Amino acid sequence: MGLRDRRLAAVIRRCQDLPGQELFQYVGDDGVPRDVGSEDVNDYLREISGADVTAKDFRTWAGTVLAYRALRALAPGDDARAARRNVVEAVRLTAGRLGNTPAVARRSYVHPAILEAYLDGKIGGALLDAAEEQRDPPSAPDPDEEREVVSLLRARLRASRSETARSQGAR
Repeated sequence: MGLRDRRLAAVIRRCQDLPGQELFQYVGDDGVPRDVGSEDVNDYLREISGADVTAKDFRTWAGTVLAYRALRALAPGDDARAARRNVVEAVRLTAGRLGNTPAVARRSYVHPAILEAYLDGKIGGALLDAAEEQRDPPSAPDPDEEREVVSLLRARLRASRSETARSQGAR
């Protein structure tokens, strides 16, 4: 996939021409190139949000929503084996969008409750028609889709808490 925005491509080329191996650098007022590291990004995110968030939190959210989207775009599995294959495919697609291996995406960037919900039959293939019409997934998350993910995660958390309370009460 090539970069189509000429201005952005020119900016990236200029950044790549800065000495060192870091892509994200800037030249300070004193003329010295400075790296922009993850600590800088995370400090900025905490400052502007007023919350204890990191870039990984955003990446995990994106991975979770992408996996949800991929699962909804797949036809529901006819049986447990087909459903597991769909989970593998959804994680593969998500990993491709994140630029990771499927193992890293599944372990670090996709909330397991999304995969469990699909395997439990709680996520249907409602997006199948839309996925067939549009081969490239949208680059920006759909707010309705994000609300659906939040609702699903909250419902699974409530169910988990209820199960824990029931099991503790049975002792």
